[in-house]
Amino acid sequence: MSAQYRRLAGRRGKKRAIVAVGHTILVAAYEMLKHREEYKNLGADYFDRRNKAQTTRSLVRRLEALGYQVFLKPIDSAV
Repeated sequence: MSAQYRRLAGRRGKKRAIVAVGHTILVAAYEMLKHREEYKNLGADYFDRRNKAQTTRSLVRRLEALGYQVFLKPIDSAV
């Protein structure tokens, strides 16, 4: 949920991000009680893994705003 907060705080503001995370906590608690399940942590990088292209674009834009020229080359997974 910290990843959700950081993602929203930059775009919407800190107060709205806190309310959104609170809403997420309430919905998760309701669903856990309703279905009698334990909480499953999706991980801090859940939003990054969910939409890799958007994450890549935003990070490239941030580096370019800092004055860097960015060239992306995928890492070979057979290394």
